[in-house]
Amino acid sequence: MRELEHFPNLVTMFFMRAKEKGDAPFLWAKQGGAWQPVSWAEAARQVAALAKSLKDIGLEPGDRVMLVSENRPEWCIADLGIMAAGCVTVPTYITNTERDHQHIIEDSGASAIIVSTSKLAQAVMPAAIRATRAHQLIGIEELRVGQSTGVTIRNWKDMVSGPADVEACAAYAAANFKRDDLACLIYTSGTGGAPRGVRQHHGAILCNVEGCAEVISEDFGWDDEVFLSFLPLSHAYEHTGGQHFPIGLGAQIYYSEGLEKLASNIEETRPTIMVVVPRLFEVLRARILKQIEKQGKVPQALMRRALSLGEKDLQGGLSLWDLPMNLLINKTLRPKIQQRFGGRMKAMVSGGAPLNPEIGVFFHAMGLTMLQGYGQTEAAPVISCNRPKVGLKMDTVGPPLKNVEVKIAEDGEILVRGELVTYGYWRNEAETARVLQNGWLHTGDIGEIDEKGRIRITDRKKDIIVNDKGENVSPQKVEGMLTLQPEIFQAMVSGDKRPHLVGLVVPDPEWAVEWAQANDEAYDLAKLCDLPAFRSAIMAAVDRVNAQLSVTEKVRKITLTADAFTIDNEMLTPSLKIRRHMIRQTYGDRIDALYKA
Repeated sequence: MRELEHFPNLVTMFFMRAKEKGDAPFLWAKQGGAWQPVSWAEAARQVAALAKSLKDIGLEPGDRVMLVSENRPEWCIADLGIMAAGCVTVPTYITNTERDHQHIIEDSGASAIIVSTSKLAQAVMPAAIRATRAHQLIGIEELRVGQSTGVTIRNWKDMVSGPADVEACAAYAAANFKRDDLACLIYTSGTGGAPRGVRQHHGAILCNVEGCAEVISEDFGWDDEVFLSFLPLSHAYEHTGGQHFPIGLGAQIYYSEGLEKLASNIEETRPTIMVVVPRLFEVLRARILKQIEKQGKVPQALMRRALSLGEKDLQGGLSLWDLPMNLLINKTLRPKIQQRFGGRMKAMVSGGAPLNPEIGVFFHAMGLTMLQGYGQTEAAPVISCNRPKVGLKMDTVGPPLKNVEVKIAEDGEILVRGELVTYGYWRNEAETARVLQNGWLHTGDIGEIDEKGRIRITDRKKDIIVNDKGENVSPQKVEGMLTLQPEIFQAMVSGDKRPHLVGLVVPDPEWAVEWAQANDEAYDLAKLCDLPAFRSAIMAAVDRVNAQLSVTEKVRKITLTADAFTIDNEMLTPSLKIRRHMIRQTYGDRIDALYKA
């Protein structure tokens, strides 16, 4: 078993790996239809050059630098270069509005901004012009500016192509940056309220990297790992799990071209580890099942048997009588599915939101190891992760990582302690005092710990629905089961202080097309939602779920909308969690009307 070294800071970890790896490929991006690499040595040179350039334009240790970019090699180099200059990275989502940028620039007190494209600069520039301090704007691609605006525009190529003393930069980092120094301010997207800046220190992220490296080393074997970066790097989950964790392992990172090309990118890059959110797994599962359905009765029968064996394997193991069928599935169905994921996937790690156990069973049945993790931005962010050596149980999020303490408070809240815990929110003492008490992070999640030390999340404290009889209902459980139905794309249930649950449902567009064709209706999702027969078909799917739920969990009535919850309409967070308060702002009257009908 290989152990990860105990590094003094993230910059030193990077420079040590770069020295070991030299001219080996590190960061990959598609250019002109082909994957092009940046070597470890070249990345180190650019990081050192950027650090020097940032100092040369007047930035000082502790200054904040905002980073607005899609996932690309320059994102990683910028993050490391900012920290190598002794500054603090402030990642922000590319979906942020001008108002969002304004809030983060002013709240963080950013001194400079790195932005990737002219398109993204359109929302950033007005906020920068009005800002108190952020008068340096560095464009990764050339920024077109008609006239002087009071903001100094700088060119990325000039910043990274200057003289670079890699050894001196590495020595400076090793001598001056400590684990308890602030590395980044990550603003939580939040399911409600204004974003808050979570202070993540070097040691918090390194604690995560060390814990995750132990899981890979002990449970899978640590080799030449390959990651495909897909989730936004401005999210704590991808920032740690998709960037600093691969750096710690000395891995290669490929940057996905986006959701539309993700499936082909997986087959091309053949990753060994992927960090993903549950919604993506739900989409992939639905696509696979739909394709199997079109292939006829034999593949469908094999799929049913595979799912049955997968569930049996997770619950206690296969019997002698199961082995011949399992061998047949190993030779026929599973290799085809595994090839779609590149053929060398060690683990797919799900986080950012709860994973429906049925999804975990599905991928396990296909011979793909899925590990559900649990965390929060305030914990850098990984707190726990399922591990094969402990036993995979899909309704748990596994035991805590190395050097992480977890306990359950009297009211059921999960409390966390360790180096991974934030030192608090930036310039927000009241919120800091609320979540950090006596050294423990109060997660706001309700859960329990089983006999093997695995954490089971039952709900968010603030998301629990308490009906008019005082009974508690987990909305996430019900919503997760609803969205597994082929007819339902998205759903939100409601029922606080009410006699029963009702739901807002977004029908699945692909299923709706097929329904329209089968029922001689023109496809217009908004108009279909008004048809009684269409609503009845959706309600039939809801009733299938109701048959598996307790009386208090059943969804009695629904209303339909053709408009999906998205990041752009602010009904989804960038990690694809629904924002209940935003959905209620738009649909609250329709939801409330279900209790009057």
